[in-house]
Amino acid sequence: MSEAGPVFIQSRDNALVKDLRRLAQDNAAYRKQGRVWVEGDHLCRAALARGWRPVMTVFSESYWPLAQAEIAQAAPKNIVIADGLMAGISGLESPAPLAFVLGLPEAPALAPDAPSVVLDRVQDAGNVGSILRSAGAFGFGQVLALKGTAALWSPKVLRAGMGAHFGLRLVEGLAPGDLAALQVPLVVTSSHQGDWLHRAALPWPCAWVMGHEGQGVGSALAERAAHGVRIAQPGGEESLNVAAAAAICLHASAAQNATPNRV
Repeated sequence: MSEAGPVFIQSRDNALVKDLRRLAQDNAAYRKQGRVWVEGDHLCRAALARGWRPVMTVFSESYWPLAQAEIAQAAPKNIVIADGLMAGISGLESPAPLAFVLGLPEAPALAPDAPSVVLDRVQDAGNVGSILRSAGAFGFGQVLALKGTAALWSPKVLRAGMGAHFGLRLVEGLAPGDLAALQVPLVVTSSHQGDWLHRAALPWPCAWVMGHEGQGVGSALAERAAHGVRIAQPGGEESLNVAAAAAICLHASAAQNATPNRV
């Protein structure tokens, strides 16, 4: 809870303003600063709802008098920035008047038996954030990102994740060999081979592997997979967007797991 009054900033040359701008616009800045930029009322409240507490709350000057107590008292430090400067910090076309700065959590250890999603060089931030949302929705509490995947805590992935980050175990920067620690079977998808998803008996728990947008799942992981599946596409499209495929596959797993007397 904030005990002191807010700090007002009017200068674009302020060192904190420069740090916040990098944090909000540079996808790799969170690793250098050890902090995460969370922008907008929805994401800030999603963090609070999951028990996260910001180290700093940043308000635009015009919004500060309107801030509700839950937000205004969430952090030990409140920063109030001139509206024009706030627009310059934000990476959004329509900047939000509110943001949290969260401490970057320590990288958790891989949980060997957790229902998981493996991201194999998925590069589009929107796809990664959407897959995180599906993982959270369908009971896959661990996401393992191999090197080459979009930075999980980058501003764009956070926005696309819509708050899913705060309820997931996120491990990034992994090599394919690190997945040997998993004790659940790997399941890979393909557009042209494997069992039909709607007919397959899916293991639970498992680790679904979602591959690169153009190249798919790498051969090293495909060869280690216990199961391979493909999604029926009667409309005839060559392939599905990886985020759409992930949502379909994770839902299929969750639905089978919830069905009594499943095989």
